[in-house]
Amino acid sequence: MSTRDVAPARALAPRECVIKLKRPHAQQLQFLRHPAPRKLIRAGRRSGKTTGIAILAVEQFLLGKRVLYAVPTADQLMKFWFEISQALAEPIDAGMYKKNETLHTIERPGTEQRIRAKTAWNSDTLRGDFCDLLIIDEFQLCSEDAFSLVGLPMLLDRNGRCVLIYTPPSLRAAGATKAQDPRHAAKLFKAAAADTSGRWMTFHFSSHANPFISTQALTDITMDMSSLAYRQEIEAEDIDEVPGALWTQALLDQTRITSNQLPALTRVAIALDPAGTSQETSDEMGIVAGGRDAQGHGYTLRDASRRGTPAACARQAILLYDQLEADVLIGEANNGGEWIGTVIAFVAQEMYRQGARPTASVNYKMVHASRSKQTRAEPVSTEYEHGRISHVGVFPALEEEMCSWVPGMPSPSRMDAAVWCFTELLLNQPKPLRLMEMHI
Repeated sequence: MSTRDVAPARALAPRECVIKLKRPHAQQLQFLRHPAPRKLIRAGRRSGKTTGIAILAVEQFLLGKRVLYAVPTADQLMKFWFEISQALAEPIDAGMYKKNETLHTIERPGTEQRIRAKTAWNSDTLRGDFCDLLIIDEFQLCSEDAFSLVGLPMLLDRNGRCVLIYTPPSLRAAGATKAQDPRHAAKLFKAAAADTSGRWMTFHFSSHANPFISTQALTDITMDMSSLAYRQEIEAEDIDEVPGALWTQALLDQTRITSNQLPALTRVAIALDPAGTSQETSDEMGIVAGGRDAQGHGYTLRDASRRGTPAACARQAILLYDQLEADVLIGEANNGGEWIGTVIAFVAQEMYRQGARPTASVNYKMVHASRSKQTRAEPVSTEYEHGRISHVGVFPALEEEMCSWVPGMPSPSRMDAAVWCFTELLLNQPKPLRLMEMHI
């Protein structure tokens, strides 16, 4: 038995079976013992957050509680399942508790006392249960609805408690999220930290808080990370403004308008940017719509980016083109994107034959990236800085990419599509003539 394997819950154990719980470190103890009914934990990778909540789950189970642990994927689930299975191995072997490896449940037969571990990308995968304690791990990757629409009602019957855990997502992790707003966990953390009612308590600790991991291994890992990824995934910082980024959230918020404030537009463009290489941050196609008014002001109208086959992405773009009565559809030809025009033409013909659109034609324009991504993006970000582009509504995924991208990183497809859109609408257009008063 290692020095971490102790039995603090022996008094709660049935008969003389030993419950093997690992000794919590200082940061784990803080959230384990705090009485707040709702806890939100922001912690770095390998900081011990999953081990800590496994301890909490076992302790609550031994008190007769019904515990539900949820995490996005099956691979993520296995760490928690291993911890609780090891802790309760003796009473399980003695037949006092029943373990089901298929359903990932440990229960006391004939009662509602149970621990269940399940995957929960979204609200649908979480439905159908109730509990005294709800734990959602990797909360930043789950759909917001999983907690607000399904998780909270599960606690009603027993006035239950909840614990939410997350690590701030870096750009490479953001593409895996099922959330509509990649920053939803950070926003809830900020709101919970400001709560003075006693309902919420927040906890924050870095990977360095775990005394049981190798400091040398942690040093080696962090040497291979960017400073931004280090701050997010190791130090567990929620970063609203990324040093060196061409956009900030405050900048986007300054000129944001509602759809009711949108003036008449003189031109509308749809831009497509495919993820053409393995260097890209995701495999989705950027599909962004923008418009320009008579005064030359730009408006981000829609983010319809999606993953899918080339034909499915083309159909999405054409539907948006028709819906907004766009003037042009733009596709980047670099990185193997020459196929876009061919697929657009084919899909447009198919949609016309099926009666899905009144014409078979699309005004398609192929563009080539002869300059670097930074060189293309900076003039567009300057338009934002001068208040000449407004977002019509909120586009969480697009804005996350814009505010997180630093020149030199592989650029995400949504942001690239937006840059192409406003390059066409604003930068490639002749400047309006200004009349000068002449004094003779």
